[in-house]
Amino acid sequence: MQTHERIAKAIQASGKKKIEIAAYCGVAPSAITQWIKGESKSLKPENLFALASVTGFSAKWLALGVGPEKDRDINVAEAIQPTRSFPYPEISWVQAGMPVEALQQVLCSDEIRIHASDAWAGENGFWLSVTGPSMTSASGLPTFPEGTLILVAPGVMPENGQFCVAKLIDGPTHESTFKQFFRDAGRAYLQPLNKSFPIIELNGEWEITGTVVDAKMPRSVFR
Repeated sequence: MQTHERIAKAIQASGKKKIEIAAYCGVAPSAITQWIKGESKSLKPENLFALASVTGFSAKWLALGVGPEKDRDINVAEAIQPTRSFPYPEISWVQAGMPVEALQQVLCSDEIRIHASDAWAGENGFWLSVTGPSMTSASGLPTFPEGTLILVAPGVMPENGQFCVAKLIDGPTHESTFKQFFRDAGRAYLQPLNKSFPIIELNGEWEITGTVVDAKMPRSVFR
Protein backbone atom coordinates (compact mmCIF):
# COMPACT_ATOMS: atom_id res chain seq x y z
CA MET A 1 0.00 0.00 0.00
CA GLN A 2 1.44 3.35 -1.03
CA THR A 3 1.39 6.55 1.02
CA HIS A 4 -1.59 8.08 -0.76
CA GLU A 5 -3.54 4.85 -0.32
CA ARG A 6 -2.87 4.88 3.42
CA ILE A 7 -3.96 8.52 3.58
CA ALA A 8 -7.15 7.73 1.70
CA LYS A 9 -7.87 4.84 4.07
CA ALA A 10 -7.32 7.00 7.16
CA ILE A 11 -9.57 9.80 5.90
CA GLN A 12 -12.33 7.40 4.91
CA ALA A 13 -12.16 5.59 8.26
CA SER A 14 -12.35 8.88 10.17
CA GLY A 15 -15.79 9.60 8.72
CA LYS A 16 -14.86 13.25 8.27
CA LYS A 17 -15.38 15.33 5.16
CA LYS A 18 -12.48 16.60 3.09
CA ILE A 19 -13.34 20.19 3.97
CA GLU A 20 -13.06 19.37 7.70
CA ILE A 21 -9.74 17.54 7.24
CA ALA A 22 -8.41 20.50 5.24
CA ALA A 23 -9.38 23.00 7.94
CA TYR A 24 -7.69 20.95 10.66
CA CYS A 25 -4.50 20.54 8.62
CA GLY A 26 -4.44 24.18 7.55
CA VAL A 27 -4.56 23.48 3.81
CA ALA A 28 -7.02 23.97 0.97
CA PRO A 29 -9.54 21.16 0.26
CA SER A 30 -7.85 20.65 -3.10
CA ALA A 31 -4.67 19.63 -1.26
CA ILE A 32 -6.54 16.77 0.44
CA THR A 33 -7.66 15.51 -2.97
CA GLN A 34 -4.04 15.62 -4.15
CA TRP A 35 -2.90 13.65 -1.09
CA ILE A 36 -5.51 10.98 -1.70
CA LYS A 37 -4.69 10.67 -5.41
CA GLY A 38 -0.93 10.74 -4.87
CA GLU A 39 -0.59 13.94 -6.90
CA SER A 40 1.13 15.93 -4.14
CA LYS A 41 4.91 16.15 -4.56
CA SER A 42 5.53 16.60 -0.85
CA LEU A 43 3.66 16.37 2.42
CA LYS A 44 5.00 18.68 5.12
CA PRO A 45 5.67 17.09 8.52
CA GLU A 46 3.24 19.46 10.25
CA ASN A 47 0.51 18.45 7.77
CA LEU A 48 1.26 14.77 8.31
CA PHE A 49 1.03 15.01 12.10
CA ALA A 50 -2.16 17.08 11.85
CA LEU A 51 -3.64 14.44 9.54
CA ALA A 52 -2.65 11.72 11.99
CA SER A 53 -4.26 13.63 14.86
CA VAL A 54 -7.56 14.32 13.13
CA THR A 55 -7.95 10.78 11.75
CA GLY A 56 -6.59 8.88 14.77
CA PHE A 57 -3.99 7.03 12.69
CA SER A 58 -0.27 6.78 13.40
CA ALA A 59 1.88 9.38 11.62
CA LYS A 60 4.64 6.76 11.21
CA TRP A 61 2.23 4.32 9.57
CA LEU A 62 0.83 7.02 7.28
CA ALA A 63 4.29 8.09 6.14
CA LEU A 64 6.17 4.80 6.00
CA GLY A 65 3.60 2.02 6.33
CA VAL A 66 5.39 0.48 9.32
CA GLY A 67 4.18 -0.19 12.85
CA PRO A 68 0.55 -0.28 13.98
CA GLU A 69 -1.98 1.73 12.01
CA LYS A 70 -3.00 3.50 15.19
CA ASP A 71 -1.02 4.55 18.24
CA ARG A 72 -3.65 3.14 20.57
CA ASP A 73 -6.14 0.33 20.30
CA ILE A 74 -9.41 1.88 19.13
CA ASN A 75 -12.08 0.81 16.72
CA VAL A 76 -11.97 2.28 13.25
CA ALA A 77 -15.49 3.60 13.75
CA GLU A 78 -14.57 5.43 16.97
CA ALA A 79 -14.98 9.18 16.56
CA ILE A 80 -11.86 11.26 17.11
CA GLN A 81 -12.95 14.52 18.66
CA PRO A 82 -11.50 17.53 16.86
CA THR A 83 -9.45 20.01 18.86
CA ARG A 84 -10.35 23.03 16.74
CA SER A 85 -13.51 25.05 16.50
CA PHE A 86 -14.35 27.94 14.22
CA PRO A 87 -16.58 30.95 14.96
CA TYR A 88 -19.17 31.97 12.38
CA PRO A 89 -21.79 34.75 12.40
CA GLU A 90 -25.54 34.19 12.26
CA ILE A 91 -27.13 36.32 9.54
CA SER A 92 -30.61 36.78 8.08
CA TRP A 93 -32.03 35.10 5.00
CA VAL A 94 -32.16 38.45 3.20
CA GLN A 95 -28.46 38.97 3.92
CA ALA A 96 -27.71 35.47 2.63
CA GLY A 97 -29.01 36.55 -0.77
CA MET A 98 -26.74 39.58 -0.95
CA PRO A 99 -23.87 39.91 -3.42
CA VAL A 100 -20.51 38.71 -2.08
CA GLU A 101 -19.16 42.23 -1.55
CA ALA A 102 -22.16 43.31 0.54
CA LEU A 103 -22.21 40.03 2.46
CA GLN A 104 -18.57 40.40 3.50
CA GLN A 105 -19.40 43.75 5.12
CA VAL A 106 -22.23 42.09 7.05
CA LEU A 107 -19.94 39.30 8.27
CA CYS A 108 -17.51 41.88 9.69
CA SER A 109 -20.18 43.55 11.81
CA ASP A 110 -19.83 43.45 15.60
CA GLU A 111 -23.61 43.42 16.10
CA ILE A 112 -24.33 39.86 14.96
CA ARG A 113 -24.43 36.65 16.99
CA ILE A 114 -21.52 34.23 16.76
CA HIS A 115 -21.74 30.42 17.02
CA ALA A 116 -18.83 27.96 16.95
CA SER A 117 -18.52 24.76 14.92
CA ASP A 118 -15.86 22.11 14.41
CA ALA A 119 -16.77 22.10 10.70
CA TRP A 120 -14.82 24.33 8.34
CA ALA A 121 -17.10 26.55 6.22
CA GLY A 122 -14.45 28.84 4.79
CA GLU A 123 -13.53 32.39 5.73
CA ASN A 124 -16.98 33.67 4.78
CA GLY A 125 -19.03 30.88 6.35
CA PHE A 126 -22.25 31.85 8.11
CA TRP A 127 -25.19 30.44 10.08
CA LEU A 128 -28.84 30.70 9.10
CA SER A 129 -31.88 29.96 11.25
CA VAL A 130 -34.35 27.66 9.47
CA THR A 131 -37.82 29.13 9.00
CA GLY A 132 -41.00 27.31 8.04
CA PRO A 133 -41.84 23.59 7.83
CA SER A 134 -40.49 22.74 4.36
CA MET A 135 -37.51 20.81 5.77
CA THR A 136 -39.47 18.69 8.23
CA SER A 137 -40.90 15.34 7.26
CA ALA A 138 -44.51 15.11 6.14
CA SER A 139 -45.22 12.77 9.06
CA GLY A 140 -44.36 15.52 11.50
CA LEU A 141 -41.06 14.04 12.67
CA PRO A 142 -38.52 16.90 12.79
CA THR A 143 -35.59 16.77 10.45
CA PHE A 144 -34.62 20.43 10.27
CA PRO A 145 -37.38 22.00 12.37
CA GLU A 146 -37.91 25.74 12.49
CA GLY A 147 -35.19 27.36 14.56
CA THR A 148 -32.46 24.91 13.53
CA LEU A 149 -29.18 26.67 12.80
CA ILE A 150 -27.49 25.56 9.58
CA LEU A 151 -23.88 26.39 8.73
CA VAL A 152 -23.31 27.40 5.10
CA ALA A 153 -20.00 27.16 3.24
CA PRO A 154 -20.52 29.79 0.52
CA GLY A 155 -19.23 29.06 -2.95
CA VAL A 156 -19.04 25.29 -2.29
CA MET A 157 -21.20 23.33 -4.73
CA PRO A 158 -23.16 20.47 -3.14
CA GLU A 159 -22.83 16.87 -4.20
CA ASN A 160 -25.88 14.78 -4.98
CA GLY A 161 -27.94 14.35 -1.81
CA GLN A 162 -26.26 17.12 0.18
CA PHE A 163 -28.15 20.07 1.63
CA CYS A 164 -27.63 23.57 0.33
CA VAL A 165 -28.88 27.15 0.28
CA ALA A 166 -29.92 28.70 -3.02
CA LYS A 167 -31.10 32.17 -3.96
CA LEU A 168 -33.45 33.55 -6.57
CA ILE A 169 -31.31 35.37 -9.14
CA ASP A 170 -33.87 38.04 -10.03
CA GLY A 171 -36.05 39.40 -7.28
CA PRO A 172 -36.22 42.54 -5.14
CA THR A 173 -35.99 40.64 -1.85
CA HIS A 174 -33.09 38.33 -2.81
CA GLU A 175 -35.21 35.34 -1.83
CA SER A 176 -33.21 32.39 -0.49
CA THR A 177 -34.20 28.80 0.31
CA PHE A 178 -32.79 25.76 2.13
CA LYS A 179 -33.27 22.45 0.31
CA GLN A 180 -31.68 19.12 -0.56
CA PHE A 181 -29.76 19.08 -3.83
CA PHE A 182 -30.04 16.21 -6.25
CA ARG A 183 -29.56 15.38 -9.91
CA ASP A 184 -31.74 13.19 -12.09
CA ALA A 185 -31.42 12.53 -15.82
CA GLY A 186 -28.91 15.35 -16.22
CA ARG A 187 -31.06 17.95 -14.47
CA ALA A 188 -30.54 19.52 -11.04
CA TYR A 189 -33.27 20.07 -8.47
CA LEU A 190 -33.85 21.52 -5.01
CA GLN A 191 -36.02 19.15 -3.01
CA PRO A 192 -37.84 19.88 0.28
CA LEU A 193 -38.05 17.11 2.86
CA ASN A 194 -41.71 17.92 3.41
CA LYS A 195 -43.50 16.43 0.41
CA SER A 196 -46.24 19.08 0.73
CA PHE A 197 -43.85 21.61 -0.80
CA PRO A 198 -42.88 21.68 -4.49
CA ILE A 199 -39.56 20.62 -5.96
CA ILE A 200 -37.62 23.45 -7.59
CA GLU A 201 -35.74 22.81 -10.83
CA LEU A 202 -32.47 24.69 -11.20
CA ASN A 203 -33.27 26.07 -14.64
CA GLY A 204 -31.54 29.44 -14.50
CA GLU A 205 -33.83 31.23 -12.05
CA TRP A 206 -31.98 29.99 -8.97
CA GLU A 207 -28.29 29.71 -8.12
CA ILE A 208 -26.51 27.84 -5.34
CA THR A 209 -25.25 30.06 -2.52
CA GLY A 210 -23.36 27.32 -0.70
CA THR A 211 -23.40 23.89 0.89
CA VAL A 212 -24.61 23.17 4.43
CA VAL A 213 -21.79 21.58 6.45
CA ASP A 214 -23.21 21.59 9.99
CA ALA A 215 -26.46 22.08 11.90
CA LYS A 216 -27.56 22.76 15.47
CA MET A 217 -31.04 21.66 16.53
CA PRO A 218 -33.13 24.11 18.59
CA ARG A 219 -33.41 23.29 22.28
CA SER A 220 -37.20 23.06 21.97
CA VAL A 221 -36.78 19.71 20.18
CA PHE A 222 -35.35 18.12 23.33
CA ARG A 223 -37.95 19.41 25.79
